[in-house]
Amino acid sequence: MLTFPETNTFTKPATGHINDMDAKRLVNAREVDVNQLVPIKYSWAWEHYLNGSNNHWMPSEIPMGRDIELWHSNELSDAEKTLILRNLGFFSTAESLVANNLVLAIFRHVTNPECRQYLLRQALEEAIHTHAFQYICESLSLDERGVFNMYHEIPTIKQKDEFEMRLTEDVIRQDFTTETPEGLGRFIENLVGFYVIMEGIFFYSGFAMFLSFHRRNKMTGVGQQIQYILRDETIHLNFGIDLINGIKEENPHIWDAALKGRIIDKIKEAVEYEIAYAEDCLSGGVVGFNASQFRDYVGYIADRRLERIGLPTQYGTKNPFPWMSETIDLGKEKNFFETTVTEYQNGSALKW
Repeated sequence: MLTFPETNTFTKPATGHINDMDAKRLVNAREVDVNQLVPIKYSWAWEHYLNGSNNHWMPSEIPMGRDIELWHSNELSDAEKTLILRNLGFFSTAESLVANNLVLAIFRHVTNPECRQYLLRQALEEAIHTHAFQYICESLSLDERGVFNMYHEIPTIKQKDEFEMRLTEDVIRQDFTTETPEGLGRFIENLVGFYVIMEGIFFYSGFAMFLSFHRRNKMTGVGQQIQYILRDETIHLNFGIDLINGIKEENPHIWDAALKGRIIDKIKEAVEYEIAYAEDCLSGGVVGFNASQFRDYVGYIADRRLERIGLPTQYGTKNPFPWMSETIDLGKEKNFFETTVTEYQNGSALKW
C-alpha cells in the first residue's frame, strides 16, 4: 500500500486563515486545506478542467466499419500497415505511462485543489485513450497482445518509454520531497518530461502519421479517434505548461542556469529518440512521407515547446506539414481552447 508524506499531500491547515488566497500554492502548501476547492486562485486550472469536461467522449461512439473493410482489403500497403501498427504499439503503453505518473507522482506533490481537480480529469482521459487503442485493435482484429507488448519488442519504442520512466524513478520514491531545491527541480524535470516531451513532442509525430491517412479519406474511424485524443492532449499540454510556469513564478530561485541546461539537454535527447522512431516507422517507404520531413517537424514542435516554458529554441526548422494546422494550429495552441470553449462540446460528432 502506498503511503504519502503528510508534508506533501494531506497537510493540515495552520491556525487562522484557511481561505487565505496568498497561502494557496501549487506545491508545498502548508497553510491551507488541500482538499478545499474554493476560493479558486488558479483560474487557468479550473478552465482546463471545464474544457476537458466539455470535450468528454468515448471510443465506442465512433464507427469503425470503413476501417475494418479497408484494413482487410488490399488497398493498404505493408509499409502503411506497419506504420499504423508501430504507432498503436507506442500509444497503447505511452498513455498508461502518463496515467501512472499522474497518479503516483504529480497528484502526490501538487498541493493545489483546483489543479488536483484537473489531474483527476486528465487521469480519466488517459484511461479513455488507452481504451481507444484497445478498441481500435479489437475492431481491426489485430493481435492485441502483440500491439500492447511492442514497448518490449521494438527498440525505438522501448527507448522512448525507458527515457520517460527514468524521469519518474526518483519522484515516486516514498522519501522524495519537493521541499528542497534539488527535489523541486527534479519535480519540474518530471513535469517537463511528461507534459512537454511525452505529450508535447513524442505524441505529435504519431498524430501526424495517423492523421495523414485521415486526410486521404483512409482509416477515418482511427483518424477520428486520434482527433479526439489530440483535442484532449492539447488541453493536457496547456495545463502542464501553465503548471510548470506557475511553479517557476512561485519559486524563481529554482529556475537557474543548471536546471535550464538539464531541461534543454533532455528535450534535445528526446528529439533524437523521436527522429529514430519516425525513421523506424517509415523504413518500409510510405508515400507522402520521408525521414527528413519528420526531422524538421520534430525540431519545429520542440522549438514551440521550448518557447512556451521560457527557453531558447534549438532547431529553427519550419513545419513541413502545414496541413496539421487544419486540425490544430501549433502557433496558437496556448489559446486554442481558452478562446473557443463554446465551440467544443461533448457529443458523438467531432466538429472543429
